Amino acid sequence: MRIRKTWHPGLVASFGVLSLAAMPLLQACSAEQNNASQTDAVASSSESTSDSESKWVMVREENFESPLGVESADWEIDPLGKDSPWYVDEFSDDGQYYQVLGGDDFQRALDSMNIMRKRVEVGDDGWLTVELAAQDRDKDGKPDSEPNISVEDGNGLISVPSNDTAAMLTASDPLPSEYRIEYELKTLDFGGKRDGSWNYDGKYNGFEPGECKTNFPWVRKGDYSQGGSDKVDPCADPWGDTTKENGYYFLSVVDYAKPAPHNNIFIHSHRKVGMDSYSVDADWAKSYKVCNPESKELIDYTDSSANGVNQIFFDGESFRDPAFAYNEFVMPTPCGLKIGDDENATIVATAEVQPELMPGETYTFAIERNANGYVTEMKGNFKYIGETTIRNERPFKSDDGHTIWHYNQTADEYDGSSNQTLTFEGPHGSFEKEMWPEDSAYPDNFVIGIPHLNYYEGEAQIDNLKLYTKES
Repeated sequence: MRIRKTWHPGLVASFGVLSLAAMPLLQACSAEQNNASQTDAVASSSESTSDSESKWVMVREENFESPLGVESADWEIDPLGKDSPWYVDEFSDDGQYYQVLGGDDFQRALDSMNIMRKRVEVGDDGWLTVELAAQDRDKDGKPDSEPNISVEDGNGLISVPSNDTAAMLTASDPLPSEYRIEYELKTLDFGGKRDGSWNYDGKYNGFEPGECKTNFPWVRKGDYSQGGSDKVDPCADPWGDTTKENGYYFLSVVDYAKPAPHNNIFIHSHRKVGMDSYSVDADWAKSYKVCNPESKELIDYTDSSANGVNQIFFDGESFRDPAFAYNEFVMPTPCGLKIGDDENATIVATAEVQPELMPGETYTFAIERNANGYVTEMKGNFKYIGETTIRNERPFKSDDGHTIWHYNQTADEYDGSSNQTLTFEGPHGSFEKEMWPEDSAYPDNFVIGIPHLNYYEGEAQIDNLKLYTKES
């Protein structure tokens, strides 16, 4: 992990890369684009895990100057099942995992609503995809609340008006073998404290006042039958209030080709690397810490602003909770490397963003993949230390025995040595799944926004979304 402290907001950091396989995402890039982007290429660094002789070249960019046209696209009902365009695996919204947990009672809860979706390609040659999802509990064919990604004042506005909606940006095609994806975060309103208080702008933890903000209809524990009731009540047990938990996915890389919002449990077993915030006003937060990157000392989460950034490399060797394939965290921070649960802290945030300073202050988030590993990076005015770039690098397979989850984009990059067979049990049966078998492959794609439609609400503005590849 490397921290570079700067006092020049316009200063550009430097990174290295290695070879790039040809991908459909890049085929539309013209020679003029490549030549013009030379001035935007990020210079190499001998400290990087990648080739110091190589340079990044920008091949795609979205500046959010023109309308995206998402509003004019029609909402459609997700048909669910394995034939759905949004089905991924057993943890999908009507997948085998929930059938084991809830059986017919879960199905009855799911059938009581529609999942409404939009999938809209935007940007030059449709290189980006906007994915929206929302619950329709009265089944009138329209979302109860409408999320959106639009253009406002020259920025992209990610709007998630209710915790039963979701909005995210991703690439229309999987990312190439080596890339750098980055963007600027202009504003952030997804909870946490403001000036030391959970209550701000008439909201609590970023939630507008309202009833029935629960994690319906997906939950890991509880009686899906609701005590034998004939009527499904989204506001009653086993579904719990979610307003104590808010957050935002600054930037993550997932392990399947077409990322889209799903239930909250789904995302926890599908990330390779990521940076997110988790703003939680609950007793379990007492086990969390936040790093002061200036003093290198840990702060109790309860004494923080609850706007910390968790920089995570997801562990392919162990699970925080094997009951739903929730990977353990590997978290390099300025205060030291945090791996797994221990008596000192279960989560350690790298640093704290300062939403009160935005939009006057802008934060940049980036993830790179090179031939050797992944890099997470964030730059901006962080609490305690000021304008700083924090960059963490991890090889795919580390000497400390912690392999990055599903790092292999192709089968020949992996030998099956990290495979485990997990058993998923519930009141209505069980099933086994090989979690990382030999001959498997997992494409990379990125996620910005909110990828689940039963937690979190708020807004964020973003700009200057860029994809870099190796100079050819």
